[in-house]
Amino acid sequence: MDATLNSRDLAEKAARFIADHKGQDTVAMRIREQSSFTDFFVIATVTSEAHMRGLYRNVLDFLAQEEAVLRPRKKIAGDEGWLVLDCGAVVIHLMTQEKRIFYDLERLWFEGEVIFHSSSKSSSSSISSS
Repeated sequence: MDATLNSRDLAEKAARFIADHKGQDTVAMRIREQSSFTDFFVIATVTSEAHMRGLYRNVLDFLAQEEAVLRPRKKIAGDEGWLVLDCGAVVIHLMTQEKRIFYDLERLWFEGEVIFHSSSKSSSSSISSS
């Protein structure tokens, strides 16, 4: 099977898993054509630092079950409020609402194809309907 298909499957499964674990406004995007470092982003809003830590632990278990290779470091971009899990072809971003609105990754990577979008939106999501 093509590595891109495997990566797409992992990105979609991870997005669904995160949405099922109360990640708000969860989006999976194919950014392969716009990025030199990854094929997919999964982005979700967490409700608190405690939710982020719990979701992080659950996502680690999910990734192990899927036999996904996690690069050997946990990154917090800037300061508290944004956690990045790098699986190579799939990069997962868990962000507080404040960080998600400020960095607005969906707008930055607007040319990417949205392959999953949960129906659970935060009250002031950065993604708006036109």
